[in-house]
Amino acid sequence: METYLNFMLVRFGLIAGGLVVLALVVFAVALVLKRRGKLDQARRYAEPAARAALRATARFLEDGRSRGGRGRGR
Repeated sequence: METYLNFMLVRFGLIAGGLVVLALVVFAVALVLKRRGKLDQARRYAEPAARAALRATARFLEDGRSRGGRGRGR
């Protein structure tokens, strides 16, 4: 049991560390774009993709709830 808990703790630490690194990378990219004056241009390109991703995620979550939480195709 102790080995399993250690594995879960290490897994949580790796996931949390990965998310922190990802957030720092996104922040650094945004800072560089802002300093070069290209943040608005990047935002114009990224906005449609972000909206499409949010719509797809909402559809996926809505579909999962409507089937009793069993997910798609089960």
